[in-house]
Amino acid sequence: MPVPVNAELGQASELFMLLASIAYMVALVFFVLDLVKSSTTISTLETRLARADAPARTLAGVGARGTGSTSAATVPATADDSMDYGAGPRRGRARIAVALTVLAALIHGTAVVTRGVAAHRVPWGNMYEFCTTGAFLVAVIFLVTLTRKDLRFVGSFVVGLVVIMLCAATVGFPTPVANLIPALQSYWLVVHVSIAVASSAMFTITFAMSVLQLLQTSREAKLLAGKADTAKFLRLVPSALSLENLSYRLNAIAFVGWTFTLMAGAIWAEQAWGRYWGWDTKEVWTFVIWTVYAGYLHARATRGWTGTRAAWLSIVGYLCIVFNFTIVNIYFSGLHSYAG
Repeated sequence: MPVPVNAELGQASELFMLLASIAYMVALVFFVLDLVKSSTTISTLETRLARADAPARTLAGVGARGTGSTSAATVPATADDSMDYGAGPRRGRARIAVALTVLAALIHGTAVVTRGVAAHRVPWGNMYEFCTTGAFLVAVIFLVTLTRKDLRFVGSFVVGLVVIMLCAATVGFPTPVANLIPALQSYWLVVHVSIAVASSAMFTITFAMSVLQLLQTSREAKLLAGKADTAKFLRLVPSALSLENLSYRLNAIAFVGWTFTLMAGAIWAEQAWGRYWGWDTKEVWTFVIWTVYAGYLHARATRGWTGTRAAWLSIVGYLCIVFNFTIVNIYFSGLHSYAG
């Protein structure tokens, strides 16, 4: 006999989710303002140094780098190529953006937990819950990484994706709190889906970094050709090679999780439907995603596929994840149709 859901607590969860969305949007505004303001500060300093015939070449390179005591006291603190926190004036807007993201994540986590308590189960049994929980893990992984590396330069992209995911969940996949269908009433839901959500969250961050890598690569090429710098906000971003190296390491970790997701899904399918593999659309696309990221890791490690080719492969892999979560769930019928 299913335990009755708590509809009132479910409504409270939706309210918390709305408050978290608002906090994320305000944090997004401050991340964007930080990029604009810091870029303007660097440009002003360059102009001042150029008029004084000071060597401004290091500032015109990839990212903002110190040029002695004068620049260290003026240039906003930005990450170097190792993405460590640099010396210089504290970026107030960036600090506010991070604090707001922490606040939003706390409210978001409360919404996710409240949803689970209201349903008396783990809160990832449908597309709405998968999307909101995934967005929460994206924010958490980003914030945890910030304790070790200065990734504030990617904050506007990551928080922007979190906002998009929450909007998609609320507008595109609204689902009242309810009990699970029999096929999902298994401990494998906790194992299989939790790892899938965590891996997808990490792939979301590497997607944002790969997009930045392509933009930075284009900027570097223009600077080498002596052209004008039309993307000055990228001065706060480390080099394209540094972005690629970190993306590669994060993708490798996420790929291990996705591999386990594929294996756990097969075991769960055998228990639920009596076969490990049945060429269901969802199963096929889960394998397609695994193949794309396996190809990305192999090509970069053994075939020298670096630079823009590696970035595009990473982006294609994430687009496959989005396709699998949206188009496959909505428009393709199969044993996984309950996900919609």
